[in-house]
Amino acid sequence: MELEKAVETSIQIDGKTVNIRTGRLAKQAGGACEISCGDTFVLVTCTASEKAREGIDYFPLLVDYEEKLYAVGRVPGSFPRREGKAPDKAILISRLIDRPIRPLFKEGYRQDVQIVATCMSADQINPPDTLAMLGASLAIELAGLPFNGPIGAVRVGRVKGKLVANPTFEQLDESDLDIVVSGTESSIMMVEAGCNIVSEKDVLAAIDYAHQVIRKQIEVQKEFCKQLGIKKVEFVAPETNQELVDLIQAKATDKLKASMNGVTDKALRASLVKEARAAVEQAIAELPEDHQLRQVTASKLAEYLELHEANLMRAQVLDSGLRADGRRCDQIRPITVDVGILPRTHGTGLFTRGTTQVLSIATLGTGGDAQKLDSVDPVTEKKYMHHYNFPGFSVGEVKPMRGPGRREIGHGALAERALLPVLPTAEEFPYVLRVVSEVLESNGSTSMASTCGSSLALADAGVPIKHTVGGIAMGLILEGDRFAILSDIQGLEDFLGDMDFKVAGPRDGITALQMDIKIEGISLDIMRVALDQAKQGRMHIIDKMEEVLPKPRTEMSPWAPRILTLRIHQEDIGTVIGPGGKMIRRIIEETGATIDIEDDGTVLVASVDAQAGEAARDWIWRLVKRIEVGEIYRGQVTRIIPMGAFVEVLPGKEGMVHISQIENRRVEKVEDALSLGQEVIVKVREIDERGRVNLTIKGVTEEERAKVESKP
Repeated sequence: MELEKAVETSIQIDGKTVNIRTGRLAKQAGGACEISCGDTFVLVTCTASEKAREGIDYFPLLVDYEEKLYAVGRVPGSFPRREGKAPDKAILISRLIDRPIRPLFKEGYRQDVQIVATCMSADQINPPDTLAMLGASLAIELAGLPFNGPIGAVRVGRVKGKLVANPTFEQLDESDLDIVVSGTESSIMMVEAGCNIVSEKDVLAAIDYAHQVIRKQIEVQKEFCKQLGIKKVEFVAPETNQELVDLIQAKATDKLKASMNGVTDKALRASLVKEARAAVEQAIAELPEDHQLRQVTASKLAEYLELHEANLMRAQVLDSGLRADGRRCDQIRPITVDVGILPRTHGTGLFTRGTTQVLSIATLGTGGDAQKLDSVDPVTEKKYMHHYNFPGFSVGEVKPMRGPGRREIGHGALAERALLPVLPTAEEFPYVLRVVSEVLESNGSTSMASTCGSSLALADAGVPIKHTVGGIAMGLILEGDRFAILSDIQGLEDFLGDMDFKVAGPRDGITALQMDIKIEGISLDIMRVALDQAKQGRMHIIDKMEEVLPKPRTEMSPWAPRILTLRIHQEDIGTVIGPGGKMIRRIIEETGATIDIEDDGTVLVASVDAQAGEAARDWIWRLVKRIEVGEIYRGQVTRIIPMGAFVEVLPGKEGMVHISQIENRRVEKVEDALSLGQEVIVKVREIDERGRVNLTIKGVTEEERAKVESKP
C-alpha cells in the first residue's frame, strides 16, 4: 500500500515506549514497518509471491533476522570485513519469529512468504528480538495476507520479585526469569524461557502477565491497520477430494490402526504405514484410466494419508487414553543410563529413552577456549557451549553431513539454557565447558535427551554442577473441549499432534521451557495441566539418572587439564608477558602449560601434567613476587664490582651484597670470596627509599641456611 506520508503510533510497555512507523522505508515490500525502543531500531518487511507454489504440501515461509554490526558502530571482525553467515543468535531469533506466525496462516496457503527483520541500530540496552517479532506480525497485516493474527510478543523478567515486561539487558542480568511469550488475543502461541530454577506456578504467572501486554499490542496493531484501511486478501482453501478420502478410509484404515496398536518398534510401524499406502496405490491403479483419482500426485496422496493417520491417532488417544505404542498418556518410555563409556574424553553421558538415544560428551577447556561473539548484544564471549548434531543414520536415512542447520542450533541452545543455572561459577570451577550431544537414534524428544545426557556428561567429567537436570517433551491432542496431554512424546505424536512442549530443570524448579503450537493457541489452563504432568515425568527421569550417578565425580579424568589459579597485581601483568610476549612464550615452551591472563590480574595455568602446571605457576610467582626485608633467598651472582656483588634473588630482580656483608672476616677483594654465576643464600637487610635492595650473606644463620638448602 503506497502512502503519501509516514504513519506513526506507539505502545507503552512498563514505562518504555515502543514506536511504530510505516510508509517511510522499503515501500516496495508487501508490508514494511519500523519498530524502535530507545535507540534500538528494527526494520521488518513481508513479501509474498504472486502465485502459489505447485506440488508442495507445506507452507513455504522463510524468516530471516539480520544483524548488522554498523548497528553498534563496529566493523565486522571477519577477514572480508562484512557480515557473512548468520551468527547463532540471529538464527535463534529467526526461529522465534517463525514459530508463532507459521500456524496462523490459512490452511492450504502455498504462496512463498518471506519475513526479513533487520536490526539497524542497537543501543545495547533494549533487546531487539521481541521488537522484531512484533514487527513481523504488523508487516504481515500491512501486506494483507490471509493471516489469523495479529499477534503480540513480549519478554518478561522478574527483578527483586517484580515482573517486568521487555526488561533491559541490565535488568535481565538481575532477573531469575527470561521468558519470551507470543500469542493472539485469546491464546498463547509460543513460549521460550530460561529460568534460574523457578517454580511452575511462577512461570505461569509470568506467562499470564505477558498475555496482558500482548493484548495491548494486538489492539494497537488492529487500530493502526484500520486507520490505514488495510484489507486482507481473500483466500479459499482448496476443496477436499472426498472420493480420495473415502478410498483411503476403506483401504488404509486397518493397516494404520495396526501400526498404532501398541507397536513400540519404529521400523515395524513404518512398515505397516507403507503397506497402508501401497493398498491405496493399488486401488487407484485398478481404477479406469480416465478416472480422476488416477491424476492424484504422490505429494497429494501423502498429504491425505497423513491427515487420515492423524485423525485415527488422535481419536484413539481421546477415546481410549492409549497411545500408538500402548502407553498411557502420562507414561514414559523405558530409560537406560550409562556414563564414562569413552576412555579418552573428559566426561560422557549416554541417555536412552525408548528408541531415542543421545551420547553427550563434555570437554574441559581453558580461558582461551571461550567463544568470542561478534554480535550487537553486549555479551562478548561464552564460556559454556552446547552443540547438538543430528546425523541421518539416527533415523535410518541417507543425509549429507553438512554444517549445523537451524534445528541443530535451536536444540543445542535449548539444552545449553537448561544447564546454565546449575553450573559452578568461574571462581568455583575456572574452566571453559563444551558439551556435544550426538543423536544416535531418534524417535522424538532428542533435545530433552540431549539435556539429560549432558547433565550426566558434566557430572562424569567432575564438573561440580549444583543439581541433576532432567528434561521431558510434552504433547497435546485437542479437539473442541476435549484434550489429552502426552508425556514423553515420540516422533509420531510430535508430527501429528498439536503441541511440542519441552520442560527441563532439576527437582526444585524449571531452568528451560520451550512451547510450540500447530493450532491457533492454547489456554493457560491447558498449560497448567501440562506443566504439572511434566513435573511428575521430570522427577521420574531424574530418579533414573541418579541411580547411575547420584552426584558429580570428585575426581576429573586424567586426560582433563588441571587449572591452577593465582592473582597478581595488574601492574605485574606486563612482567609476566614480557616484551613482545617473550617471557610468557618461554614459560609455555619450557613447561608445556597453557597460560591465560585476564585483565584483573587473574592467571589461569592449565596442564594435563600436574608437575608442569606447578612449575609454570611457581615461575610466575617468582616473576611477580615482591622482595621483602628479612626474607631469605637462594640467588645467583650476576655482577661483581669493587664494593660488592649483585645477586639475582628473583627473576629479573637483584640486590647488592656489600663487601662487608660477604663473610664474618674482612674480605680484601670480592673475587676472593665470590665468582660470577655462583649460587649463594642471602637475606634482605633493607630496601632504601630509592627501592635499592641491600643483601647480606654473613647475616644468614645456620638454621636459616639449612632450611633453604633443604628445598629443591
